[in-house]
Amino acid sequence: MKIIIHLGLYIAVIFSAIEVVKSRHDTRELFREKKSLLKAQDQFIEQWGRLRLEYGAWSINDRIDQHARNQLGMKKPIGTVVVLTK
Repeated sequence: MKIIIHLGLYIAVIFSAIEVVKSRHDTRELFREKKSLLKAQDQFIEQWGRLRLEYGAWSINDRIDQHARNQLGMKKPIGTVVVLTK
């Protein structure tokens, strides 16, 4: 009877050790994946910042054009009706 108990405990210890190794391996894999996802997130944040700057630069020209047309009554010159000033 003691042999069966000892054998059962021995099998439980071996199974537990295998599960610990498997758990550590899974943890390392998840950490590696997390690291790559954080790197991708940083790249997306950087790209988003560049896109916001670009949008800001383009929107300034649109606002100036809209202000010139609506509030100042300006329009694009037609043909050769261009006057240059110094």
